[in-house]
Amino acid sequence: MESTDFDEGDFEFSRNYFLAKESSTSVKRSTHKLSDIDIVDEQELREAVSNIEPKHEKEIDLLIKSYKCLYSKWAFELRAGFGLLLYGFGSKKALIEDFASTTLTGYSVLVINGYLQLINLKQVLITLCELLGDQLKAQRKTPSGSQRSYNALSIDDLIAFLDGPHVDGNECSICVVIHNIDGPGLRDSDSQQYLARIAACSHVRMVASIDNVNAPLLWDKKMVHTQFNWCWHHVPTFSPYKVEGTFYPLILAHGGTTQTVKTATIVLQSLTPNAQSVFKVLAEHQLAHPDDEGFPVNNLYSTCRERFLVSSQVTLNSHLTEFKDHELVKFRKNSDGQDCLYIPLTTEALEKVIEEISQ
Repeated sequence: MESTDFDEGDFEFSRNYFLAKESSTSVKRSTHKLSDIDIVDEQELREAVSNIEPKHEKEIDLLIKSYKCLYSKWAFELRAGFGLLLYGFGSKKALIEDFASTTLTGYSVLVINGYLQLINLKQVLITLCELLGDQLKAQRKTPSGSQRSYNALSIDDLIAFLDGPHVDGNECSICVVIHNIDGPGLRDSDSQQYLARIAACSHVRMVASIDNVNAPLLWDKKMVHTQFNWCWHHVPTFSPYKVEGTFYPLILAHGGTTQTVKTATIVLQSLTPNAQSVFKVLAEHQLAHPDDEGFPVNNLYSTCRERFLVSSQVTLNSHLTEFKDHELVKFRKNSDGQDCLYIPLTTEALEKVIEEISQ
């Protein structure tokens, strides 16, 4: 009976409390809105971040040196058929590139920047096959002077070539280095399946890094233990994600013209000089004809061929695919139904990009 009285009293107290809160006139709702936030320019915010003084530099240097002592072990694991997966807080880009340049000298190394928004995996496969083809010629496994075009092959055919029986043992080997295999350009299921198949090829070894805590959810048991065959290494570097972070917008910042120019410049500087020249041709035409609907693809090919920038339509298409994947150019049809190209940048931004890559 006493317990019942206590429960009723407790209920009545709670009821009166919430009634008092509901009827209170002293509670005022905030009039602030999200649009009232003073958002700074992204470039200014990045400059402020870059000016933050690093801490614990001596301890971090000792940590990196301890990882370098593991290079021989990592190389042995690769030779044994395992893939290396590096994880831990901080950018691992510099560490992996140092490992590749100092220890993987016996491999042909291909680097994939998974932190980019778009990545053309077929072009990656074509490049891998070209590297293996060059090794085969060096080993005199194919007739001298013979050349093979891989552009017309399907993805399945390209992977079959990488896993083919045309090389005995480990005479020819390629190492694929992937910075941020869990990045936005590789995070979909199809991309991960293709990467797993590439890693399982007999003449391919893979070194990758992850930074997302949910990255292992991208793979099933077969991919982890059979195809990738990962050896997991915890290597926190505590290094800032300077390069990787360039392609991500910062919180409480809006992208301005300066940031757009910087991003486009970084992408273009990572391409070949010929690809940059092709982009300049398109950019100069757009600046000279701002009212046009775009530059017809056929006209671009004629201009680039006259300037000896491309030797065939296939070469030009390869450059255009690279531009499109990085959202440097876009396609649309003009009033005559022709396929045209245009650069989705303002005149001011485009002029700055041309100036940057011409230096």
